[in-house]
Parts: sequence; structure tokens; C-alpha cells
Amino acid sequence: MSSTLVSDEIRMVVDTIGRFIREKVQPLEMEVEESAAIPQEKLAILKREAIDLGLYALNMPEEVGGGGLTTFDMCLVEEQLGQTSDALIRRIFGQAYPMLMACTPAQREHYLYPVVKGDKICAMAITEPGAGSDAAAISTTARLENGEWVLNGTKHFISDGDIADFTIVMALTDPGKRARGGITLFLVDRDTPGFSVARKQAMMGHRGYGHAELVFSDCRIPEGAVLGEVGGGFKLIMQSVSSIRLCHIGARCTGMAQRVLELMRQHAASRKQFGQPIGDFQMVQKMIADSAIEIYATRSMVLDCARDIDLGLDPRDKVSMIKVYASEMLGQVADRGIQVFGGYGFSKDLPLERIYRDARVTRIYDGTSEIHRMLIARSVIKNGLAI
Repeated sequence: MSSTLVSDEIRMVVDTIGRFIREKVQPLEMEVEESAAIPQEKLAILKREAIDLGLYALNMPEEVGGGGLTTFDMCLVEEQLGQTSDALIRRIFGQAYPMLMACTPAQREHYLYPVVKGDKICAMAITEPGAGSDAAAISTTARLENGEWVLNGTKHFISDGDIADFTIVMALTDPGKRARGGITLFLVDRDTPGFSVARKQAMMGHRGYGHAELVFSDCRIPEGAVLGEVGGGFKLIMQSVSSIRLCHIGARCTGMAQRVLELMRQHAASRKQFGQPIGDFQMVQKMIADSAIEIYATRSMVLDCARDIDLGLDPRDKVSMIKVYASEMLGQVADRGIQVFGGYGFSKDLPLERIYRDARVTRIYDGTSEIHRMLIARSVIKNGLAI
């Protein structure tokens, strides 16, 4: 972290979050992993402490009560957050979606401000059984009828969908236009008739918070429940998705890999085999060196792209490259970490096996590696490599 790029104030925020994660959050990981739930009393204490320290909803503007950090600063923060589990990050530090800034004044009172304060939980419902990486292929529809919107369709793999106080739902309002003005975002309260949580979907990783299938069956919501403009939903999502991918995947993968590397470093120095530390063995050294190189490369890519976003430049190609590189880097580093630890790495005594499982989905959500490679290739063929 170059001192010429980071203010003393942000450095203090990053250091505070890092200590908070190591001393108070990481000790909860095993309990959350074993029970697949966060202990509510402990959660309430840590969440209140995070709020009191000004560490909650740091990505949101100061004008609405958030931290007002730049994308560059948020990437530094997210790298620290990446050193614990997603479940604990969500509950303790908040999950405030940037597109909520499109709320009307009345919507801000009911949705935006409570989320930023930590009083409400918001879910984002885009993915469907027939629409994953191709978000424009959704089949959930919304039609205006007698002054109400009527939603019909199914969403799945929706993080926090089982407990959210309200959900941002993407739906087709003009099937003929789709991504070109035919998709709209809606704010749907949990107790709305016609809305139901069909089931919780069990996952191989990311334990401690739910991933749900949501059903909308003639779900009627007020005409004023539109987030942004009618037909502007896809554009609104795309305006936020680059910074979300960069922070939540690029920076968090960097932080998680950094944690694995530190565990590898300590073990290589202390673990002895054949009368010497295993860190003296060249094959172990190669795994550590390759991991350090890849982490440094990923961090450099993330921060370079973050600066572009803060300058108002179009980051899409870089974000796709980072999405691929960071997610695959984390998988490789986690695999090496387990190899360096041997049997201990495969056991549940250490966080490595959890990190290994949690890392796998980063190559899938927010666009698979294959989809992003396709986007990168198309852009290079059309425009050349403009970096």
C-alpha cells in the first residue's frame, strides 16, 4: 500500500478493520461453520461496535449516512474484509447495494436509510433457473394493472433471500426490449402477498447465511415501488456492477489469499520434516513464491482499476480481467495452502478447507470465468488491448 496514494485517515480505517477482523471476527468462524448460523448475541455486540466505530456501510455516500469511501479506498477495506467469511462480513459490516441511491425521497426513508443504519437487510434478486451469467435472459415479468405492478416468476441462489426485510427484484416490463429498456427493478417488502421463500438452497461453502429460491405469484406491489425508472433496471445494475465485482471479488479474493499465504509462511518456518523446516524445500518455496507473485499482481490490478473508476473511466474490460484472474488466483493459492499443510490442511482444525470451498464459487457468480473471457476476447478483437 503506497503511502503516496493512501491518506492517514484511510490507513487508520484499514488498520482498524484489520485488527477488528483478526481479534474479534475470525474467532467466530469455526462456530459459524459448524452451526451454519451466526450466534445472534455475539453478532449484535460486534455489529454495534462496528457501527459505533464508523465501519458500517462504508461504500455508501456520507450524505445518506455511509462512509463515503472512494472505490480505491473501498478496495483496501474489502481486502481486509476478505480475511474472514462472507456471512460475518454481511452481518457485521453491512450489505448496502449502491443502486439503492436511486431511491425516491419516500423510498429512502423506508429502504435506503434503514439499510445504511443497519436496521434492515436487503437482498438482490437477479439470478433465475434459466438466467445466470446472462442476466438479460430473465423470465420474471411485471405488468402494470389497476395502479399496481403484478410480479410473476422465480429467482434462485438469492443471498439473504430467506431473511431480507425487502428485496430488489429484476423483472421484465417489456419483453421485446429486454436489456435495451425492457427491464425494471422493483422494491418488494418481505410480507407482500404473493411473495414467498420456496426453499433454502444448501451450498458447499459460504455457510452462515441463506441462499434462497424466491417465488412471485401474482405478487402485487404499488406503482411507486419501482427503483429508478421503468425500463432502466438493467442500466442501473450495470452502473454498479463493476465496482461491486472489483471490491467483492477482486479485493476480497486478494485478502483471502493473503491470509492463506500468511498461514503457509508460518507453517513453512515452524514445521520440520527430515530434520529441517519444510520452508527449506524448494518445492514448498515455489508454492509460496508463486502465491506471493500472484497476490501482488492481483492487488496491483485491483488498485489500478479502482483508480480508473474513481476518475470516471470505463472499467469493464479491466474488471472482467480481474474477475477471472482474482477468482482463479484464490483457488490456486488455497489449493497450495492445503498442500503445504498436508493432512492438517485437509482437516477442519484450520480455516483452509473452508476457504478452499468458499473460493470455488468466485469463479461462478457475477459471471463465470468463461463468460468474462468471452467478453474480454470480443473487446480485444474489436478495439485492441486498451489498458
